[in-house]
Amino acid sequence: MSLPPVEIPLGSMRFNSDSQKLEYFNGQIWMQIHTFSPDLNGGARGLFFGRAEPTVTNRTDYITIPTAGNAIDFGDMNGDGYTYSTTASSTRGICAGGSPGHANVIDGFTFSSTGNVTDLGNLTSSRWLMGGGCSNQTRSIFTGGSTFGSPNPIVNTLDYITTASGGDAKDFGDQSVGRRMQASANSSTRGLWAGGYTPTYINTIDYVTIATTGNATDFGDQSRVSGEGAGVCNSTRGVFMGGGSAPGNRKIMDYITIATTGNATRFGDLLAERRSHGACSSTIRGVVGGAYPNTNSMEYITIATEGDSVDFGDLTASGHNVGATSNAHGGLG
Repeated sequence: MSLPPVEIPLGSMRFNSDSQKLEYFNGQIWMQIHTFSPDLNGGARGLFFGRAEPTVTNRTDYITIPTAGNAIDFGDMNGDGYTYSTTASSTRGICAGGSPGHANVIDGFTFSSTGNVTDLGNLTSSRWLMGGGCSNQTRSIFTGGSTFGSPNPIVNTLDYITTASGGDAKDFGDQSVGRRMQASANSSTRGLWAGGYTPTYINTIDYVTIATTGNATDFGDQSRVSGEGAGVCNSTRGVFMGGGSAPGNRKIMDYITIATTGNATRFGDLLAERRSHGACSSTIRGVVGGAYPNTNSMEYITIATEGDSVDFGDLTASGHNVGATSNAHGGLG
């Protein structure tokens, strides 16, 4: 069905009725156009890394976010650990730092296939009790936490890698205040961190521009003090879920509009009180799983509409200090 090459302009496109594929002409031959969708086995994929259950494990689970149900074993991390910083591109999920055996390690998982981790490099320093990381399709930023050794001093470190190539992390800048166990959200341009422990729980929200290095800037405040929480997001909205020292705070969810600065607004309540949990999202749903005291339950929200969470299913094992990420979060929109 091809015309003589001399008659075909470079870059021409066609639908090949034999292969049922879209093709373009590269000057010599017709090439199939490959497109990416975050849908795997029916939908966007979320990963839950490690946990203390109560023994620390290298377990990794996955879920299909648009379809409620129980998690399935994905593979193993490069060492037992918990309290990580987690990020993702549309193809790679990343888990960095943590205790006891993960320290400065940066692990990478390929979303499209189950299996064990690839070692991508090291953080600028060994640390744990970290908060959620921030990422877009290109760059992953890891945040805060504590260095090892009594009294586990808190740091304000931000470091980053290029997600596709990995390698050792480089200095990005500093958070406005050293803290650990903060929630995160991101668009393709901004990364945000909310709450944390300083060693008191705070309501501070910081943000950075992901494509440029530099120190974090004040964004506003959460509706309550919190720490040991988790965040989910689409490209416009971030929702911070649970956490905090007071039992009444641990069911609260509040949200922000990522493109504008300002204080958070109440979103709704979780089914159960949660702290030290993990969360992941698609463009539609946010899913939270695990928590202290140990649980294997997961619940979800619809990010665009306020309201309370709904039961999703169960992780493969109970535990707390779970890390989580997905291949369809708001930074990839």
